[in-house]
Amino acid sequence: MIHQYKLNGYNIVVDVYSGSVHAVDELAYDAIALVDAGTPRAEIPGKLLAKYRHNPEVTEAEIADCLADIDELTADGRLFAPDVYEPYAFDFKNRSTVVKALCLHVAHTCNLNCEYCFAAQGKFHGEAGLMSFETGKRALDFLIEHSGTRRNLEVDFFGGEPLMNFEVCKQLVAYARSIEKQHGKNFRFTLTTNGIGITDEVIDWANRECHNVVLSLDGRKQVNDRFRKDLAGNGSYDRIVPKFQKLVKARGGKGYYMRGTFTHHNTDFTNDLFHMADDLGFTELSMEPVVTDPASPEALTEADLPKLFDQYELLAKDMLRREKAGRPITFYHYILDLEHGPCIYKRIAGCGSGTEYMAVTPWGDLYPCHQFVGDPDYKLGNVWDGVTNTALRDEFKLCNVYARPDCKDCWARLYCAGGCAANALHATGDVHGVYDYGCRIFRKRIECALMLKVAESLDPDLAAARPAAAASDCDDCGEDAGCADCGEKA
Repeated sequence: MIHQYKLNGYNIVVDVYSGSVHAVDELAYDAIALVDAGTPRAEIPGKLLAKYRHNPEVTEAEIADCLADIDELTADGRLFAPDVYEPYAFDFKNRSTVVKALCLHVAHTCNLNCEYCFAAQGKFHGEAGLMSFETGKRALDFLIEHSGTRRNLEVDFFGGEPLMNFEVCKQLVAYARSIEKQHGKNFRFTLTTNGIGITDEVIDWANRECHNVVLSLDGRKQVNDRFRKDLAGNGSYDRIVPKFQKLVKARGGKGYYMRGTFTHHNTDFTNDLFHMADDLGFTELSMEPVVTDPASPEALTEADLPKLFDQYELLAKDMLRREKAGRPITFYHYILDLEHGPCIYKRIAGCGSGTEYMAVTPWGDLYPCHQFVGDPDYKLGNVWDGVTNTALRDEFKLCNVYARPDCKDCWARLYCAGGCAANALHATGDVHGVYDYGCRIFRKRIECALMLKVAESLDPDLAAARPAAAASDCDDCGEDAGCADCGEKA
């Protein structure tokens, strides 16, 4: 399977199963398309000569050389490569798995009242509550007990607003540090916060203990304050931006993401990203499409899609401009490593929700991920008894890209691994379905990300501006000696 598209002056051909990405000239682009369409080989030269009849440089010899190059790439497994993964797709997860990450819901309450919040203003359609240290401690013990030989363990402090339970966050990190060495583990903590509760103490702690910090800001003041309001209806922008700037500066400008949400009301979301970069000084950026009831005023519509596609292309082109100017920014969804990973296990199996990754409520209940919390049909068990709903866990074990019929003909499926099970459930009623709107956005983002890699490889100015790549850990497990899950280097 191949995918061809044109973007920013490049003719790009993606070979799905080998992972190869080719930037080709017009003749090769058209020749590959004819081969892919099943055109008899004897007819291809004539069709190309007819199309390029006004171009004296395209001769029979040139076409023969082009077809020979295509044959060589095909023989080398870099073009029209076969799908060798399907026979093994269900074996990856059908074997014993380990738990490698927990999303700790330390607070089912919030000091903001964001109208589009999927978590019902932090309560997840249930009662408010704070996680006790004893429950959180048991969750960390559960993670160690079920992590097998995996060394790096991920824990995200989440909510609601986790800083409303900051003392317990501190106690849990201290507990984890006290036991990790004896168990041969390394805890990597992430804090996801709306910023209201950030203090100097929080900054010092987060910059000392948290591998990453996710900071919620939707962009321009009027955009952010439209939805991100406190309980009295006041916008949050003026209170959180100075705190975010102070935290990021103290953090050295690394190990964080500004995480925004765009809605039907700001389909020009690049202006929010550029505001965060140019006016506020943030360089590590993420912006997510809202996922909400289609009847909601903020819901994205079919008519919004062309605007969003234009925005993603505009962003990619502007990122190249900034890189050339020596002022690069990072966009989370354009991070793509074509040389070191993720490993094929990750590309087929996906995020690991329900098997390798679980969410823990303030009361210790286990769910496949934070987006399933509060739905009794998706309760896996609890941190004391472990996973008791083994049938549900086994369903998620086999919830890979090959288990989704709608992914069968999608060229991007080994980049998204089938997408988000929760979004699929909410859109189709089935975790094996697909959220089509999100799929179309994802494919456009991958096209832009691949174009960036092509540009960086072909443009000498970009190559000179790009810093040397650091040694890469396994994208899936973070191990530097090889992937603990699949046994392969990333």
